[in-house]
Amino acid sequence: MQAITLEVILHAVIGVREAQRLARLRALLPRVAGANLFAFWAEGALPGLADNAIGSRLPWVAARREADLLLYEEIAAHRADPGGRGDVLAMLMAAGGEDVAPLSDNELRDQVMTLLIAGHETITATLAWCFERLVHHPRCLERLRQEIADDAGDAYLDAVVNETLRTRPVIDNAVRVLQSPVEIGGFLLPEGTTVAASILGVQLSDAYEDPEEFRPERFLDRPPPPYTLIPFGGGVRRCVGASFAIMEIKTILRTVLERVALRPASRRAERPVRWRRFTVTPSRGARIIVSAKRDAGQPRPAAPQSPITTAPRG
Repeated sequence: MQAITLEVILHAVIGVREAQRLARLRALLPRVAGANLFAFWAEGALPGLADNAIGSRLPWVAARREADLLLYEEIAAHRADPGGRGDVLAMLMAAGGEDVAPLSDNELRDQVMTLLIAGHETITATLAWCFERLVHHPRCLERLRQEIADDAGDAYLDAVVNETLRTRPVIDNAVRVLQSPVEIGGFLLPEGTTVAASILGVQLSDAYEDPEEFRPERFLDRPPPPYTLIPFGGGVRRCVGASFAIMEIKTILRTVLERVALRPASRRAERPVRWRRFTVTPSRGARIIVSAKRDAGQPRPAAPQSPITTAPRG
């Protein structure tokens, strides 16, 4: 899943066409996006770390510097040949108008890097959870597979994605900084206070019947009550990439289920754990056994394929 989501970023977001630059970014960007909590803490506590002789040798810093050079090359290539491009970078470059200045190269780099960090690991983890939940709920897997095969629309696919995001959100809280004093639960919080709304606490609350159960059908009966499904946060700061993420997740789920058969590598469902930075992933990497789909009457393959891992394990 990491490899697939990275390809989406390289082609649909950045729009890399030159083969050597594509290959190098393919190797570098996972190292940039995979920086751990220590890396975030170190650069936050020591703002000049990346610019000194020692800090520049840190693996994630060195990878980011080389990736930056390649991204600036790609921005220059976009400016030199803007025609026929439909990627996100091209749309960012075209943004602006009479009252809005176009984005600078530095601003474009920052936007692309934000999309990489926010949209790589999170979508990888969500896809892993989708597959993990489906193979451990075979009735749901078979219904989704059949509705995809029958081209019955996206209603159940949407329900599966929503139920996965509800029961296994990969971000477990939405952090905000108060712009004015607020009273919550009898406590007066001053302006500037950092608060975190528990996404998991809201989504596993009694707003849902049997909230711990994985039951996609609940989203076919009625829409969720307001602000009880907030995997992308809420309000004016809701994740701007939410629609793109849902489209990507649905496309990948549909494509995989059209082409291969899936079963769990273990009967035991996986626990949510925090392996990297801020994402919550399956404890064993969402190990799934993948085999070729068989037509009716076709003999079963002699031996199953090896398990593959759909999510990172640190």
